Amino acid sequence: MRLRPCAMVGLMALVAGPALLAAQEPPLRQRIDAELRAAWQREKLTPAPRADDAAFLRRIYLDLAGTIPSYEEAKQFLADTDADRRTKLIDKLLADPRFAAHQAQVWDLVFFGRNPPNGDATRKRDGFRKWLAEQFAKEVSYDRWVRGLLLAEEGDTGLFYVQYRSRIEETTVAVSRIFMGTQLQCARCHDHPYEPVTQRDFYGMAGFFARLTFSENAGGKQRRYTVGEKSTGEVLFSGSAKEQRPGKKGDPVKPKFLGGPPLDEPPLPKDFKEPKAPAKPLFSRKEKFVAWLTAPDNPYFTKAVANRVWAQFMGRGQVHPVDDLSDKNTPTHPELFQAMTRALAEHKRDLKWFIREIVNTDAYQLASTGKDADPLPPYYERARVRPLSAEEMVAALREGTGTNAANRLAGKPAPEGATSEYMARYFGEPTNGRGDFQASLQAHLFMNNSGNIRQMLYQRKGSLSDELAKSKAPWPDKVDRLFLTVLTRLPRPEERERFVAFLTSEPRADQLIQDAIWALVNCAEFRFNH
Repeated sequence: MRLRPCAMVGLMALVAGPALLAAQEPPLRQRIDAELRAAWQREKLTPAPRADDAAFLRRIYLDLAGTIPSYEEAKQFLADTDADRRTKLIDKLLADPRFAAHQAQVWDLVFFGRNPPNGDATRKRDGFRKWLAEQFAKEVSYDRWVRGLLLAEEGDTGLFYVQYRSRIEETTVAVSRIFMGTQLQCARCHDHPYEPVTQRDFYGMAGFFARLTFSENAGGKQRRYTVGEKSTGEVLFSGSAKEQRPGKKGDPVKPKFLGGPPLDEPPLPKDFKEPKAPAKPLFSRKEKFVAWLTAPDNPYFTKAVANRVWAQFMGRGQVHPVDDLSDKNTPTHPELFQAMTRALAEHKRDLKWFIREIVNTDAYQLASTGKDADPLPPYYERARVRPLSAEEMVAALREGTGTNAANRLAGKPAPEGATSEYMARYFGEPTNGRGDFQASLQAHLFMNNSGNIRQMLYQRKGSLSDELAKSKAPWPDKVDRLFLTVLTRLPRPEERERFVAFLTSEPRADQLIQDAIWALVNCAEFRFNH
């Protein structure tokens, strides 16, 4: 039987299904901008103008590469007149190895924070960060590398569980918060007063982790841990906090998926005895939980990561805070949040694709100026201003002082010593998605007086101070290079005039050059992303 052309078209549409419909939808970046513009009109908000190229350049390098651009990179971009220069730069940075390394740092801090529990076991995580960077470099989808992380069968992935070793409730809270955007800590002690989450729901989730085991492998420079799983062991539920009694052990609670059915678990063989060193169970609760969590139809997983990544680049989540996707905590832009989540699912939870769409929006590329004093405007009518993390400060200092260039000339890798440790100590927790930032006297004194910072200013071959000292260019041009290298912008006329006057105030300018660099890395502008 031959089909008429119109029937063939209809049949093709049925076969193509969602894929054909998705292809007809506009790119996500356009949907984002359209939804935000509609909200600005509805709320009678005037958005900030488009950020100039210098502000965008510094922002995109910090967000995608975790550092500021080199002098050569900044000069090349600011001289580019191509109308698509921003899109091309975004693609270039997403393909840069620094992108994968920076995302590994960001997610490592999501999983561990600055001071993780069981710090003796989890303080050194170089292998874990290397594994994370490989996932981003190989463009492994989010669901796949989360499966690898939570199955904990490869390399140092088990460190995530090790930090909560023998603390099943803490593991449950962390997994639910990070991967599901759901706060369960209140349900540890009582039924949630405002949400349909009960204590039995909490302990049903905890049952998936009740059988985890940990063994330490000695030898080498670093302790390593293996996460195994027993075939026996239950969580005991003894009622709410007010029902607790001395000696009351409680009743075993079988694993149950949050908002879903109990786990269908086969009975153990008759007379089964747990081996002394279990590693592989007869039936893995952990595997069943990970399969449920990362399944395409999981109601929490994709929403949680869409919200977290959006907040990483836009300052706050569609649901704020990022890890509280409760019924009472509604998105600021409900239809947009649904569209973002759906698009990320359709693109197989490809985070690089999702990030590309976000940073290509007009909203991401707005200036950070505006009348609203809120550091994280809920309608995104201007770009967020955020402090650099400790890791970004180290990288920016090395790039801005020319330390990286000097090391390359000397054939040395970028040092990872005391400066990183001091930065982590004095610059506190990373940006947490809530907009919290409190400047500290310790951080200020460290930047002003640290010998580590001063060492970066020394006139080593290839350093910024060396390049400026030996340059035959006019002093105004040298000052332009100084500002472009450190602050990713050219100086204003009055700044250029004052710096030229200072740098020419003595016959030998070597020490004055170092002082000028020191002044710029200590100014508030260097501390923030513009």
